[in-house]
Amino acid sequence: MVLLAPRHHHHRLLLESSLPLVIPLLSVMDVSKWSLFYLLSAQELATVRQACVFGTTANEAIYITHGNEVFVFGLNCSSCLGTGDGLSTVMPKKLDFLRGKKVASLSYGSGPHVLLATDDGQLFAWGHNGYSQLGNGSTNPGLSPVLITANLQNKKVKEVSCGSHHSMALTLDGEVFAWGYNNCGQIGSGSTANQPYPRKVTGCLQGKNASGITCGQTSSMALVDNGEVYGWGYNGNGQLGIGNNGNQLTPCRVAALQGMCIQQIVSGYGHCLALTDKGLLYAWGANTYGQLGTGTKSNHLSPVHIMADKERVVEVAACHSTHTSAAKTQSGQVFMWGQCRGQSIVLPHLTHLTNTDDVFACFATPSVMWRLMSMEQDDFLTVAEALRKEFDSPETADLKFSVDGKYIHVHKAVLKIRCEHFRSMFRSQWTEDQQEVIEIGQFSYPVYRSFLQFLYTDTVDLSPEDAIGLLDLATSYCENRLKRLCQQIIKRGITVENAFTLLSAAIRYDAEDLEEFCFRFCINHLTRVTQTEAFWQVDGAMLKEFISKASRCGAFKN
Repeated sequence: MVLLAPRHHHHRLLLESSLPLVIPLLSVMDVSKWSLFYLLSAQELATVRQACVFGTTANEAIYITHGNEVFVFGLNCSSCLGTGDGLSTVMPKKLDFLRGKKVASLSYGSGPHVLLATDDGQLFAWGHNGYSQLGNGSTNPGLSPVLITANLQNKKVKEVSCGSHHSMALTLDGEVFAWGYNNCGQIGSGSTANQPYPRKVTGCLQGKNASGITCGQTSSMALVDNGEVYGWGYNGNGQLGIGNNGNQLTPCRVAALQGMCIQQIVSGYGHCLALTDKGLLYAWGANTYGQLGTGTKSNHLSPVHIMADKERVVEVAACHSTHTSAAKTQSGQVFMWGQCRGQSIVLPHLTHLTNTDDVFACFATPSVMWRLMSMEQDDFLTVAEALRKEFDSPETADLKFSVDGKYIHVHKAVLKIRCEHFRSMFRSQWTEDQQEVIEIGQFSYPVYRSFLQFLYTDTVDLSPEDAIGLLDLATSYCENRLKRLCQQIIKRGITVENAFTLLSAAIRYDAEDLEEFCFRFCINHLTRVTQTEAFWQVDGAMLKEFISKASRCGAFKN
């Protein structure tokens, strides 16, 4: 089999930033930064795929193995470990309820109580239940995980979020359900009566397709697929972002974010952070510890733009049980602010950490995890790490590629192991007396080098401007894993100016997820996108199809 001729021409596109963007295929995070995990042996740590440290003193932990077995250990306050009793344990205990299912989402309250959603949409709950926050209709402690089905029949839960003593669930069809403690209206039912079962949140959310949820201590927020944000519940510090400090018993839209498309929102104890699809960061609510990052300790009742002098933000982090905030930028810089090891940091501070999770391990009080951490890695990663230093090494290589007059030194065995394309090529057409130099003319040197380096390291170290070319290569070589990474890079580099060009590329390379992302971005910024040069340079057929699809989405309604 010969090298496949690419189906597309190589495209170079100047994106918003040319800073290198390193995205691992699967993030490998070090749980040993949480001292609780020193209780596990090296063998036990090697089995961990997902983990969460929680509790009022960060003394409880749950982890899921590569075999989808669930283990818990720690203090076990309010029977939050789900072991059937209230006994603490330094030895991991296995919970048998999951039965091989994968965990899609996990969250915890202050009691604590725990919610867990499986990848097939089932919802389990256990732990503190004094306010019916488990959703099983009682206030009895949940000693063991129970399946929650009330008002969720034929619904698949994809995300869960816990406040102090209330709970929320987001279903696959975009509906939000809430239950538990309701003293401030955090259930969104229009009253302050506690809610014993999951109840659909309606009001302003009726007919909306929610894409994300987050809880403060006694407040609730929902993100809608069009980028709008809604909040309800306690608002004494302005954590709903609606311009006043009055509690809201039903969802209220954060009007100050009108015209912005929010793609991530997180809640701290009494503050919120929201990230737009342009990488802009907004904060509002309580600011006693500087957790808004404004340079002062004054509360803000409406969203305020922060980190305006920094590069594009790609991730924000907060947790309802802490007053700490964190953010990660496009080049991988990690900032923290708010309450950090007892200090009040009022402006985002650049750290030497590599991810936002480490901020909470090292500086939050309590040092809980702000999300379910993933430590997934494929079996070949150890081999890739061992070979990392040998990539492009003339001393050990037995093959080289010539691209743009430059050589890239590789090992045939590695290429055959890691890539079906090369395996087939070497098996069918390669003989020992052939010249061991392969000429590449259809891709640029940075693109092809990045592709080969990916085969060694499982990471992509490439500036966003070359991502289109790498997507072209990944499509031609049927490298779906690499294709997904390219789409991540392109998504993080999207701007009004290049959105339509990216949409065209996504259609051309059959990248459906990227196509939908770019289409939504174009719709959310329709007026400005249609004024760009890229919009008017596309062929008529695509323009007609875009207008037709946008019309069906209601983009042209008054």
